[in-house]
Amino acid sequence: MELKELTRAEEQLMQVLWQLKKAYVKDIIDQLPEPKPAYNTVSTFIRILETKGFVGHTAFGKSHEYHPLISKDQYQNFATDKLLNGYFDNSVKRMFSFFVQKEKIDMKEADEILKLIEKLKDK
Repeated sequence: MELKELTRAEEQLMQVLWQLKKAYVKDIIDQLPEPKPAYNTVSTFIRILETKGFVGHTAFGKSHEYHPLISKDQYQNFATDKLLNGYFDNSVKRMFSFFVQKEKIDMKEADEILKLIEKLKDK
C-alpha cells in the first residue's frame, strides 16, 4: 500500500493512536489539547484515516475500538523521504546544513550525530 500524506489534524490523531496503541474516540479526545474538538469531528477524521488505510477497528456492538495499521516508524520514513526529496534534492548534507544554519541543532546533538557517523565508519 502506498502511504499518503496526512493533514495536520490527521497526524495529530495518529500521534495519539500510536501512543495509546488502541482507543475509542473518547479516549483519543481525552489526549487532545484544549479546546477539545467535538466527538463527531474526531469520529469523522478517524473514519477518513480508516479509508486511507492508516487505522483499523474492532467492533464491540455499536462501539469501535481503533488501532493503527501503519506504524509511527513507517510514517516517519515516508515523511522524512518526502522532506528530503522535496526540499533538499535527496541530499542529507543539504538538510543537515539547513538545520545547522537555522540553529535547530545544539552542540550536544551535534556531538551525538558525530558519534553516529563514527559508528558508521567502524562498520
